[in-house]
Amino acid sequence: MNDLRGKLLDNPYQGYVYSYPHKTSYRPFSEAMPLQSIWREEDRESLFLYVHIPFCEMRCGFCNLFTMANPQGDKVTEYLNALERQARVVKNAIGDATFTQLAVGGGTPSFLHEHEMERLFSIIEGTMGANPSQAPMSFEVSPKTVTREKLKFLSERGVDRISIGVQSFLEEESKLLGRSQRNTEVYRALEMIRAQGFPALNIDLIYGGAGQNAATWKHTLDKTLEFSPEEIYLYPLYVRPLTGLEKMGMSWDNFRLQLYREGRDYLLSNGYEQVSMRMFRKQHHLQHKNSIRYCCQEDGMVGLGSGARSYTRRIHYSTEYAVGRKGVVDIINNYSQETDEGFGLASYGIILNVEDQKRRYLIKSLLHGEGLNAARYRELFLSDVFTEFPELAQLIDADLFRVTVDEEIKMTPYGMELSDSIGPWLYSQNIERLMKVYELR
Repeated sequence: MNDLRGKLLDNPYQGYVYSYPHKTSYRPFSEAMPLQSIWREEDRESLFLYVHIPFCEMRCGFCNLFTMANPQGDKVTEYLNALERQARVVKNAIGDATFTQLAVGGGTPSFLHEHEMERLFSIIEGTMGANPSQAPMSFEVSPKTVTREKLKFLSERGVDRISIGVQSFLEEESKLLGRSQRNTEVYRALEMIRAQGFPALNIDLIYGGAGQNAATWKHTLDKTLEFSPEEIYLYPLYVRPLTGLEKMGMSWDNFRLQLYREGRDYLLSNGYEQVSMRMFRKQHHLQHKNSIRYCCQEDGMVGLGSGARSYTRRIHYSTEYAVGRKGVVDIINNYSQETDEGFGLASYGIILNVEDQKRRYLIKSLLHGEGLNAARYRELFLSDVFTEFPELAQLIDADLFRVTVDEEIKMTPYGMELSDSIGPWLYSQNIERLMKVYELR
């Protein structure tokens, strides 16, 4: 329990946990692997297709995503040319596949012009064979780059979820986050999205920034609810290496946990349910499309574009990763000049041993509201999760998780708010070592 307190309870904010292993554990493979061999034994009946557009009109001060601001010349055209080549090679390598979840992220995909969006969807539908009219599809936009014409196009092509980063409805707070935006732009964008009638709107917010307090946080939450979004994501501010805020010497304040609790309680009292530490969803909101359910712990992901990651059960791979502008530009240039032969090989990523395959399933399940089903774990891995991971007993004893009569291990509200430390606490020693070496480079 002392280890639990020192590494978890006393340090609730250690970093976002989106996937496992973390991208900083990726390394060049000793020998490049053909995609056909990677996907040959994989179940391709329920895959996630993710397309990455690494361009924005500006780079926010808190952003450590793989993106570059204001690409000049023919960079976007060259990138889309490469994306089409990659899609053709990847589709040929994976063969017959059913995509049951689709997303376009970045960066800011709405940075693209309409004719570029048309080409993007031609790649998704024509080359990859994905069908947005049958599978749930999400598309990210920003207030400055969204237009009625673009939204109409997206709606007509089957996009049913629009995700927009607002972060704060107070311009002074946005400015301190390194995000210069006008509320008039934000309101206009949200009104246009609502008028177009997308089944799902997601709004991203950030708490814990400089100058924020309980009153200003509630103001932002109130303004958010005026648009009645189906989903709301609440992100704690992290200042990451090489981001604009980090270079300015800025850091987060001591009120993140308080603001998280206030935001959580406020949304729960206004008809939302909590799906994870960050995700809140309107109660009874369901996807309107009938599709096979995608399970991120078990099913694979096909990533297209520079910066996109692909997952199979045993191998995760991507292009290389960077945050600083020069590193990002170099990687994007290399991607745009890649040959068909190069697109058919995975040369950078990580090969998961059996322990990390199990830990991936454990972490991805535990940090979601549905929790981990011990019976399903036994079915997949032919072993008992409590025996293999005695750490679970500590988490349960600390009232971070509970076990139901159906052998489901679910987070308590206390555990939910500590997700950003529970995840790293469960990393394997090998992954921790790789991440530490990366950070020291």
